[in-house]
Amino acid sequence: MPSDRETTADRRSLVLAALSTVVEWYDFTLFLYMATVLSRVFFPADGAQDAVLTALLGFAMAYLMRPVGALVFGHFGDRRGRRATLLASMGIMTLAMLLTALLPTAAQIGPLAGVLLLGLRCVMGFAVGGEYTGVVAYLLEGAPAHRRGFVTSLAAATSEVGGLLAAGMAALTVSILPAPELDNWGWRIPFFVGAGLAGLILLARSAMAESPEFAANRQAGTLARRPLAHTLRHYRPGVLRGFAISALGSITYYVGITYVPVFLTSSGSLSEAHALQMATVAGLAVIAVTPFVGLLSDRVGRRPVLIGLALLSAAAPYPLFRLLADASASGALAGAVLLALLAGGVSAVGAVATAEQIPAEGRLSGLALGATTATALFGGMTPWLAQTVVARTGMVLCPGMMITVVALCVLPVLFLTPETRSVT
Repeated sequence: MPSDRETTADRRSLVLAALSTVVEWYDFTLFLYMATVLSRVFFPADGAQDAVLTALLGFAMAYLMRPVGALVFGHFGDRRGRRATLLASMGIMTLAMLLTALLPTAAQIGPLAGVLLLGLRCVMGFAVGGEYTGVVAYLLEGAPAHRRGFVTSLAAATSEVGGLLAAGMAALTVSILPAPELDNWGWRIPFFVGAGLAGLILLARSAMAESPEFAANRQAGTLARRPLAHTLRHYRPGVLRGFAISALGSITYYVGITYVPVFLTSSGSLSEAHALQMATVAGLAVIAVTPFVGLLSDRVGRRPVLIGLALLSAAAPYPLFRLLADASASGALAGAVLLALLAGGVSAVGAVATAEQIPAEGRLSGLALGATTATALFGGMTPWLAQTVVARTGMVLCPGMMITVVALCVLPVLFLTPETRSVT
């Protein structure tokens, strides 16, 4: 019988894997938090509201590329290993962030600047498609069986560290620079910081060992020759359950956290600087709650924790968005923090629950088909959809209603989902 040392990764490799999600969430959160600034810099001819929608559409386009990247990297990772996948994805992310920081603006080259920005967002989305799923799989496969919920939740916690860094950098940049300097060159600073961070993590990641579970399967000769087809043939119910869990996690996170500063700014409730400062506080709340929810899922199981959070997701977002819409600074802060706690909890248990739906031989391909596809639809598209509805109809409570509807649709799936927590 294999020993714990043979079936778990060394602590350094687990830490490096967990820290890797900082870059992914830093970039995507930064783009969303800087959407109003980037809209002025790259799409000035569209008018203020339409320019913000164009920038959010770029965010959505990048997310639509995530399933494509996840399928490509998933096949590669299920055949060649988690380590090689994580190195390749981080290398592409580093280059995409650096090129974004170096982009010419619309004032310099006209509409082509916006096209280049959107193109680089698609490259980033492709690379990120292999990033988060690879990290989650690596943490799950390298963690002790009785602590998989806690260890895998670290991917969600460190991703929020990336979101927190993005909020902090965006808030600092917007706060200290006058608008002309911000639009002229200041917007580049957070992207240069992200490129440097990505390069450092890429260098550190080269020291990671391979996932023990994947290495054991490779040695035993049990890897699937065609992982995608194998997963569809044998694990389709798990893929569908992963889609549902990720749909709930994505809409609570991307509407309930990252869209909130855009919502507050575009509705006139708060200034850009104040909205980003509030987002930083909400990010701290997510980091605080995530490991506790991961530990709770190890103790009582994934299923009851997910069901409880889904019930809260059905009931809470509508009144919380009412707090945000009331234009009270204290009410907005309370609403944002409570939404962040809810989203952080779902992300924490959702990370391990989606990965446990598929065995190791098809895990990355299964996550690509289920979890990553749901993230593209319910994460990347929903901020743009929410802003479109709010801007066109004035229904400021629509974002909360969107979360409620998804939660109600996911609940029946969760009630039928078998428990995946290890009892060893």
